[in-house]
Amino acid sequence: MASNHNLRTSWSARVPAPGAEASTAASDRPMLAFSRRSKSGRYTRYSRDDLDSELGSGEISKEFLSYHVHIPPTPEHELINSAAAANPLMAARVEEQYVSNSLFTGGFNSVTRAQLMDKVIDSQANHPQMVGAKGSTCVVPGCNAKVMSDERGKDILPCECDYKICGDCFADAVQANGICPGCKEPYKATNVDEVVANAKHEESSQPQLSLPPPPAGVSKMERRLSLMKSRNYDRTLTRSQTGAFDHNRWLFETNGTYGYGNAIWPKDDGGDGEIGEPNKLLNKPWRPLTKKLNIPAAILSPYRLLVLIRMAVLGLFLAWRIRHKNEDAIWLWGMSVVCELWFSFSWLLDQLPKLCPINRSTDLSVLKEKFETPSPSNPTGKSDLPGIDVFVSTADPEKEPPLVTANTILSILAADYPVDKIACYVSDDGAALLTFEAMAEAASFSNIWVPFCRKHNIEPRNPESYFNLKRDPYKNKVRSDFVKDRRRLKREYDEFKVRINGLPDSIRRRSDAYHAREEIKAMKLQREAPRDEPVEPIKIPKATWMADGTHWPGTWSNASAEHTRGDHAGIIQVMLKPPSDEPLLGGNDQNNAFDLTGVDIRLPLLVYVSREKRPGYDHNKKAGAMNALVRASAVMSNGPFILNLDCDHYVYNSQALREGMCFMMDRDGDRICYVQFPQRFEGIDPSDRYANHNTVFFDINMRALDGLQGPVYVGTGCLFRRIALYGFDPPRVDRHGSCFPCFPRKHKSNATAAAVEETRALRMDDEDDDGTMNLSSFPKKFGNSNILIDSIPVAEFQGRPLADHPTVKNGRPPGVLAIPRDLLDASTVAEAISVISCWYEEKTEWGQRVGWIYGSVTEDVVTGYRMHNRGWRSIYCMTKRDAFHGTAPINLTDRLHQVLRWATGSVEIFFSRNNALLATPKLKFLQRIAYLNVGIYPFTSIFLIVYCFLPALSLFSGQFIVQTLNVTFLTYLLVITVTLCLLAVLEVKWSGIELEEWWRNEQFWLIGGTSAHLAAVLQGLLKVIAGIDISFTLTSKSAGDDEDDEFADLYLVKWTSLMIPPITIMMVNLIAIAVGVSRTIYSTVPQWSKLLGGVFFSFWVLVHLYPFAKGLMGRRGRTPTIVFVWSGLLAITISLLWVAIKPPSGNSQIGGSFTFP
Repeated sequence: MASNHNLRTSWSARVPAPGAEASTAASDRPMLAFSRRSKSGRYTRYSRDDLDSELGSGEISKEFLSYHVHIPPTPEHELINSAAAANPLMAARVEEQYVSNSLFTGGFNSVTRAQLMDKVIDSQANHPQMVGAKGSTCVVPGCNAKVMSDERGKDILPCECDYKICGDCFADAVQANGICPGCKEPYKATNVDEVVANAKHEESSQPQLSLPPPPAGVSKMERRLSLMKSRNYDRTLTRSQTGAFDHNRWLFETNGTYGYGNAIWPKDDGGDGEIGEPNKLLNKPWRPLTKKLNIPAAILSPYRLLVLIRMAVLGLFLAWRIRHKNEDAIWLWGMSVVCELWFSFSWLLDQLPKLCPINRSTDLSVLKEKFETPSPSNPTGKSDLPGIDVFVSTADPEKEPPLVTANTILSILAADYPVDKIACYVSDDGAALLTFEAMAEAASFSNIWVPFCRKHNIEPRNPESYFNLKRDPYKNKVRSDFVKDRRRLKREYDEFKVRINGLPDSIRRRSDAYHAREEIKAMKLQREAPRDEPVEPIKIPKATWMADGTHWPGTWSNASAEHTRGDHAGIIQVMLKPPSDEPLLGGNDQNNAFDLTGVDIRLPLLVYVSREKRPGYDHNKKAGAMNALVRASAVMSNGPFILNLDCDHYVYNSQALREGMCFMMDRDGDRICYVQFPQRFEGIDPSDRYANHNTVFFDINMRALDGLQGPVYVGTGCLFRRIALYGFDPPRVDRHGSCFPCFPRKHKSNATAAAVEETRALRMDDEDDDGTMNLSSFPKKFGNSNILIDSIPVAEFQGRPLADHPTVKNGRPPGVLAIPRDLLDASTVAEAISVISCWYEEKTEWGQRVGWIYGSVTEDVVTGYRMHNRGWRSIYCMTKRDAFHGTAPINLTDRLHQVLRWATGSVEIFFSRNNALLATPKLKFLQRIAYLNVGIYPFTSIFLIVYCFLPALSLFSGQFIVQTLNVTFLTYLLVITVTLCLLAVLEVKWSGIELEEWWRNEQFWLIGGTSAHLAAVLQGLLKVIAGIDISFTLTSKSAGDDEDDEFADLYLVKWTSLMIPPITIMMVNLIAIAVGVSRTIYSTVPQWSKLLGGVFFSFWVLVHLYPFAKGLMGRRGRTPTIVFVWSGLLAITISLLWVAIKPPSGNSQIGGSFTFP
């Protein structure tokens, strides 16, 4: 696994086996050791208990490289080293430097190792936060560690003689005699804090204010919460059943003094147990962060009236159809009536949730005033916004190009949100070295891209999209150096793309070179060995090698044991270490690409994660990868909010995160489980042939659901509340009665029950009715990670709205989050490796109730449904500037397979316990109907296909669905059609979409309903009844002529079995029109009414299928041969079948009584 020539540093921590109990004894605590390999290939290892021993005993040769690593004090592990105990901040900073430059690997029943990465890419890393950043080395003999450096990457030298010394050697020198090894003079500063302060003082004459170190004996959770002790010292603080301090109960059961804006404010007279409100707080004007904008009544009232009218007309029409049978063709009448009944029911399910559409708006100025403006509770004006962990998921670099993923990461790193409050986690479910190095290249390029965006206020902050803008890039740019900076950055980005696109060849050439070297070395050893036995040919597995000359622990290009897509260790690499809490302003140095004076050059935390995979485990695809990120992020950063994005969806609006946070931090925001943003797509053909923009769903259906209990979760562009993903109930739950609103369910309404509902913050349905939180059951729900369990109440507290007014319930005091975050340590990252192992979810509720839900290909819809079913509500955030942009398939076959996956997930939902018919009373009635429609809509395809064949059957048989085309039938048909058109016009009016987009959606509804939806129903029924899983794959391809065309993929024809039903419908209706016209023209008694009825409905079918037919033609009419073959076979088969079923009467000739002229 390791190379034989590179130096390497490794930490290791033993991961317990599944079900192992955590012991508090010192002998059972996790082993954390440090080792360094010398050039001779031997190791020197030191355990935590040896940190206080002297290393220069003479037994260790000077050729070995060794160093101390001091573990910061935590409640579980106390420091033994006296120097580190006296200065814990120094130890924490030193350890974070090594942790942030190490690749952690591990998994089930294996050792968690941390390999020091001298470099992760072939190019040089310049930013000081990036892994592998270059710096000076310690000149103490026997040590080549990096010297201490500040946030800018500049060396911090403790002595005036500028003797370069690392933090470990400096601590040893201070502990020994306090004399500099270089000039032999005593150090003026004897700890790292003084040295750093002196270095900052030399750079700036302004006084530097530093936060005091945390008091001794304070746990990590208490430092994160920054809670003040109560003045009532005689009151006993409650503890949870596990013995840990219960911050949640303490907040509401004590009169803690928080300062201005306290949620529980003691009276001025100091009376014990009496709660009061300060006069200033009561009189302070309160400004909301969001506003609800109702649809104008001039539009909404006629819309609702038309819905009622159409419902009444449909009822009368169906009653008339049932009473007036067509005795001449009872089979035709029966099929049509059944289909019309189902269509009316399906329309009702789709229309009822649209009765209450609303719009929303946010006020970012109020957000800045409340959370980032100096106040009595936050004198420094540091950001009091909660943290956000952003998840980016990718699985295959061949299908998801690394350049696209890198651009998404760059847009996240440049988002307009406090740098120290955002963390980006990239899940690589394929464990590909290509994705790993592409991420490292993106981290390196962010050194110049992110400051450029902040300096010139660039939008969008995706470099590929920004440099491809078709508008004037210099418009509204007032800085004189913008043109020069942009040209310089454009050249840098072109070089960046060359490096990204060249990574596959670079990795292959590097791996071939190292493999050849290993073969030569093995052959040399074989020749030197005695040859008593016959020589066997040398077989060395061809590994994939990293830039530092070591084996890649993930998937190899040439599959090998424990290095395949389904069998590899868990990997975590901190690409960009956590930034400092103070702004780091750039300058006009020669090392910078351009002038960054006054620009904050800090970068957010960036972490690469690849969960462990082993044979025999069900890894649950994307949902399992997302749950692994939830656990890893909870251990490392624990942001109370989570934003998930697909690798091809980037941040188009840099303030989108602030827009979503307005809803979460507003009054009653603690009851919001997620904020869903609409999906907007790029690269769609101008005509949007296959309704790829899906604007009817995102701008009409989702906006209408926002007026109920909230929109459904659609898989990407969603800002979650972390505790909602953990399966907890909202603080205050509304019960909306049973399935039928006429029989509401009775519930508690007394003051005591209301008080319990308001004060409980973490509760699940299976807990006691008194609102208590049973912490002893958490290991069974969340696993045996104590750090993960301890982070839950912290995330809940930090995610509460600001208690800046008495009307805000379940709030947190202002200013408590304006504190620096904790430093990373080795035990934290080792715990993160443990929680992403393949065994961690065994015998827990992950995927069943906690996190993303398993068991469906549309895990997003099920996950959102579970939250709504627990009483949470969601918000639909439509920003003036689109929040996120992504890509969508414009090819017909790809689009059909996408719809097939969605429809298959809906069928699975219908046949599972997630069916809305089984929902709890916490789900609103109309919201229940919306979720019921999600599971039922694919079944409409059965009736739709039958109805598409009815016009052809009518023309073939000479009959119609009614006895005669009388005035009553035509009147009903006219009213139904007109009301549908008027409803469409009003929907277009209040949603803001174009009428053409509505029509494209109608066309693709029939295309998808006759192809992908039918296949999904068949696949779901076979899976549920017989357990047979069917997949529809591509069989043949035909490409367009111009491959350089932006929309060349639109004309690419890929044959798939999903195309058979629509092709059959088109051919049958065309043949039927020809047969019907011929029969009527040459008939003795022409029946024009039946012909017109059949031709009209056939024409209706063909018009809806026109985009499908156009897609089969390809570019300029070049149609694949398979289309003509299938068309001819279907036409001949249907003609012969019809002649066999109903031979011509009174004439033995085929064709009946007419002949061609």
